[in-house]
Amino acid sequence: MTTTAASSHHLSPAFPGRAPWGTANKLRAWQQGAMEKYVQEQPRDFLAVATPGAGKTTFALTLASWLLHHHVVQQVTVVAPTEHLKKQWAEAAARIGIKLDPEYSAGPLGKDYHGVAVTYAGVGVRPMLHRNRVEQRKTLVILDEIHHAGDSKSWGEACLEAFEPATRRLALTGTPFRSDTNPIPFVTYEEGNDGIRRSAADYTYGYGNALADHVVRPVIFLSYSGQMRWRTKAGDEIAARLGEPMTKDAISQAWRTALDPRGEWMPSVLRAADQRLTEVRKAIPDAGALVIASDQESARAYAKLIREITGNKATLVLSDEAAASKRIDDFSASNDRWMVAVRMVSEGVDVPRLAVGVYATTISTPLFFAQAVGRFVRSRRRGETASVFLPTVPDLLTFANEMEVERDHALDKPKKEGEEDPYAESEKEMEEANREEDEDTGEQEQFAFEALESEAVFDRVLYDGAEFGMQAHPGSEEEQDYLGIPGLLEPDQVQLLLQKRQARQIAHSRKKPDTEADLLELPAERRPVVSHKEMMELRKQLNTMVSAYVHQSGKPHGVIHTELRRVCGGPPSAEATAGQLRQRIAKVQEWATRMR
Repeated sequence: MTTTAASSHHLSPAFPGRAPWGTANKLRAWQQGAMEKYVQEQPRDFLAVATPGAGKTTFALTLASWLLHHHVVQQVTVVAPTEHLKKQWAEAAARIGIKLDPEYSAGPLGKDYHGVAVTYAGVGVRPMLHRNRVEQRKTLVILDEIHHAGDSKSWGEACLEAFEPATRRLALTGTPFRSDTNPIPFVTYEEGNDGIRRSAADYTYGYGNALADHVVRPVIFLSYSGQMRWRTKAGDEIAARLGEPMTKDAISQAWRTALDPRGEWMPSVLRAADQRLTEVRKAIPDAGALVIASDQESARAYAKLIREITGNKATLVLSDEAAASKRIDDFSASNDRWMVAVRMVSEGVDVPRLAVGVYATTISTPLFFAQAVGRFVRSRRRGETASVFLPTVPDLLTFANEMEVERDHALDKPKKEGEEDPYAESEKEMEEANREEDEDTGEQEQFAFEALESEAVFDRVLYDGAEFGMQAHPGSEEEQDYLGIPGLLEPDQVQLLLQKRQARQIAHSRKKPDTEADLLELPAERRPVVSHKEMMELRKQLNTMVSAYVHQSGKPHGVIHTELRRVCGGPPSAEATAGQLRQRIAKVQEWATRMR
């Protein structure tokens, strides 16, 4: 069972024969390495962690073909998160000669089939049906995006009950594991030196490795801030700038104000993203763009905005159903520019021509973010880049700067006094993200507010862990500099070009009279985006350093603070930016060192 040359042109870039530049003709190096390890060890359970776009499907089906051919198993069961992915697996398997029934519900399977493709929800409803099947014949169970087996206690228990007798189990995931401490079925956990048990993968192929191998595209993140104004449930009217230090609730409300389609922020960002898409299509003619929306109402409004901005209709995908799956397939095969989707396109859906994205949802978990960005990183030829537009929100910028960080699923999360786990708040949001139908959750009542006004300001570009650019108005020459980055570039060329664009922006800023500087004209690296809590910690650290220097120098607190402002510039500590506070901390440390 191997892919034929005649059918290879139908395959996704993840399949052998359509691998991107720099990879082997049949299997990529990581796929071959994982295959060799499996064949050598012959484990009953095997966990493969590979970044989105790396080709987990190819690896799994190649392994299934090998196990069937060598009579290790007699049938295959694929468990996928959604109806769309279930059908996608069946189509992919058919291309290499494995026939899976994606419509199976009960009873004996037709003789023409090698197995079935089902969803986690389907297994949850009838676990004994699937247990009987794996007891009757030697079965390979492929658990796609295995973290979904922990979405609810019942799903995990159903998977354990259904597939405990299976001859072989292959678990796959492409993103960081869950933030809760529910154990995932058939995953091995090992205790580290810190006493925390973490998932142990049998083979790992991270984003950093895939980027080095030209298997995935590098991602350019374009971040937009701007002034927001909203009215709270109590009737208070609040104005704040997105990206400034705020409480968690204020960040949430400012973020939702930005995403409100009736304001100016979303139209400005969609217009910028469409300009970026036009630039990318000069090198990649079929490049497409995707807006990931929070809910159906917003998705419809964004689609309407796109039509007004571009003159062209956007493909609208609202739920995990047959009609939605067909719309995704039609968009994938077309040359259309835009698709707008609610949640379901955040994971596993293979539309390789997606190159530009707008993150227009308030879901702020590392898991969902990685899944969403994973829709844009599937490389087809060397030099392709992906561009993702974001609001300037501390969590999102942190995730963007940590794209290459690999995480495991931790079962134990001990906390020190006052210490917060940055990934501990994911569970509720992931339940919301993975819900198949919109429900009235009561969230509107809890965070009720009215978005009044929003404006967008180009804030910065994040690439390969570094930040570039100064703030600029939408439509300005400075913004166009970054939107006009060529669509085909080597990773080191992207870095060099961003450095040059920033240098040009700084030089242009210096020539302008101070009276024209209506935005904060500092490079992004000197404008760190931090949370309200981090700002409090920086002020506390500065005050601690100043207090220590008081004892060392004999000067009063006020004198030292005044001297720091004179030397470093800027307002009093209570109004200073994170960059200014860090600069003063470094300066008082320098003074203290000199006195020793």
